[in-house]
Amino acid sequence: MTRKTALYDVHAALGAKLIPFAGFDMPVRYTGDKQEHMCIREKVGVFDVSHMGEFIIRGPKALELIQKVTTNDASKLIDGRAQYSCMPNPEGGIVDDLIVYRIAEQEYMMVVNASNIDKDWNWVKSNNTMGAEMINISDQTSLLAVSGPLADATVSKLTDLPVSDLKTYWFAKGKFNGIDNVLIATTGYTGERTYEIFFRNEDAVSMWNAIFEAGKEFGIEPCGLGARDTLRLEMGYMLYGNDIDDTTSPLEAPLAWITKLGKGPFNASEIIKGVKENGPKRKLVGFEMVERGIPRHDYEIAHGGKIVGKVTSGSISPITGIGIGLGYVPTELSAEGSLIDIMIRDKAIQAKVVKTPFIEK
Repeated sequence: MTRKTALYDVHAALGAKLIPFAGFDMPVRYTGDKQEHMCIREKVGVFDVSHMGEFIIRGPKALELIQKVTTNDASKLIDGRAQYSCMPNPEGGIVDDLIVYRIAEQEYMMVVNASNIDKDWNWVKSNNTMGAEMINISDQTSLLAVSGPLADATVSKLTDLPVSDLKTYWFAKGKFNGIDNVLIATTGYTGERTYEIFFRNEDAVSMWNAIFEAGKEFGIEPCGLGARDTLRLEMGYMLYGNDIDDTTSPLEAPLAWITKLGKGPFNASEIIKGVKENGPKRKLVGFEMVERGIPRHDYEIAHGGKIVGKVTSGSISPITGIGIGLGYVPTELSAEGSLIDIMIRDKAIQAKVVKTPFIEK
């Protein structure tokens, strides 16, 4: 049985197409994927991402636990800063990617993917041999992402917090829309200025209405998962379950930059060091179609007539009109400019490996 966010009735009243996603009934679109995509790129839009999971880790052993289960170095965080990271499993694969927020010296929040909430909670709990306090606030927490060039002008109307001054991956906590204890973070998944706003479920409708009233003059629109997917793909951002999973190494995915092997031991750090020393045999690359075609998830990637990999994410870029995608290829084919073939309806359609993001930002 699928669950509903606190804003389900609002989405239904707006005529959103609701689909099961990560165990929740979520809006995939309201008007159309391309319109909602361009709204984020040109104006401001709002995503209900209340399905995401939030864990509070507290106490004198909080940092020790986070350092054990994540690859990035959370000791570098100060109050009001957030950090992208991932959690390796015993084989060096990825349990999940996540964001770690330092709220206070001995208090952190981990935000995890909706499809992995129970899995991640159980994983972190099983590693909590040091006795850090853990609180799962996922069921009590709503989350709205206000994204686009006019997000700042919209959000600034509703708070006295200096949100305009926040650099990327910073956050502030305080009063927003007259409601106390709201966390406003400059994290996001679109490539545009984004404010991710965390608050209690009981305040969800009030928050939604206030944000839309504040953004009315800017043409604010509700946006669904369809546009969210094409927006993140244009930026080359990975989706857990597609581009990374329990079988992929952070060094095969382009996540070496969040894998701090010098910070001290963490789960599977020796295995990951071995991958680094020997070099990964495959890499996740971005590619764009040279010939006309739309790459899709699970399409085969070929080279020289042989199947060498699979597309993990793919679509048409609404900005360029060109087919773009991500996929794993042998390391020797991962250099920018390498030519590969995407098998579309049993035809080999040429593509080339390119740097991400796929659009200039």
